[in-house]
Amino acid sequence: MSDRESTEGIRLQKVMANAGVASRRVCEDLISSGSVKVNGKVVKELGTRINPEVDKVVVKGTPIQLDVSRVYLMLNKPAGVVSTMQDEHGRPDLSQYALDYDRIFNVGRLDVDTTGLLLMTNDGDLAHKLMHPSFEVSKTYQAKVHGQITQPVLNQLLEGIELEDGPIKADKARFLSASGNHSLVEVELHSGKNRIVRRMFESLGFPVVALVRRQFGPLHLGHLKLGAVRQLSKIELGAILKAADKKRT
Repeated sequence: MSDRESTEGIRLQKVMANAGVASRRVCEDLISSGSVKVNGKVVKELGTRINPEVDKVVVKGTPIQLDVSRVYLMLNKPAGVVSTMQDEHGRPDLSQYALDYDRIFNVGRLDVDTTGLLLMTNDGDLAHKLMHPSFEVSKTYQAKVHGQITQPVLNQLLEGIELEDGPIKADKARFLSASGNHSLVEVELHSGKNRIVRRMFESLGFPVVALVRRQFGPLHLGHLKLGAVRQLSKIELGAILKAADKKRT
């Protein structure tokens, strides 16, 4: 960084281009058209300089991560892997999926027997927002349970169940399919309580055989293979940053 940039900041379009928003020319067009906000205020002057370490930039309503050192990974966690970067008992942990990155940690947890979407990052601020009780991020699971799920059972999930640590209810619950004496059910809820989906079904007499988390907030597991890890796309990152900023006050 030049002395001038150090004292006066860096041109906004350069910062945006470095963050991967678009080419510098397109970034200039976005600024001129009034599509960019800095610290909550629309900025149209191409000569605007900012400090990417402290200033907040939003493009067309989507927050932009200006710190290119930040890493955001989506993992399809296999069963048998504990949700910690270093397990004191020597069990398989998440460190094997972050060998190419420093100071990566997981956002929330999945039970050792639960598979599916797990977010890993070195962005402590985002992780704090997503894990804060006021955020209550929505999570969608697909549960294979023992027994035949009927509409009255789905209604119970939606109306609420009294567990040992208090009442809980699903935001959404729908039957997907049946095979033999097993049913596949999709459940969406906000609670982050330990083993909450398993405990809900077990309390109704339907033990969970397999459980996968398909969605975490605006993030979808999609076709990511079991045990595979990838970086979030710009669209996904913008969506999770926007959701965190919207929920946290």
